[in-house]
Amino acid sequence: MAKGKVRNRIRELRAETGGMTQSQLAEAVGATRQTIIAIEQEKYAPSLELAFRISLAFDVPFEAVFSFEP
Repeated sequence: MAKGKVRNRIRELRAETGGMTQSQLAEAVGATRQTIIAIEQEKYAPSLELAFRISLAFDVPFEAVFSFEP
């Protein structure tokens, strides 16, 4: 079975929320800046819990941040 790709809009949402930095987001969700960078660049798929924390940090539904491309 071929692997899918987890897509995200984190960079766009950070800009829409007044230019939140990667460090600020990382602190808000309990992750490292390096983890946020890897997720933004779609090199790393976050755990389900971290993905929900990110959506809560932006106060948007999970589906507004993440999508799955088979």
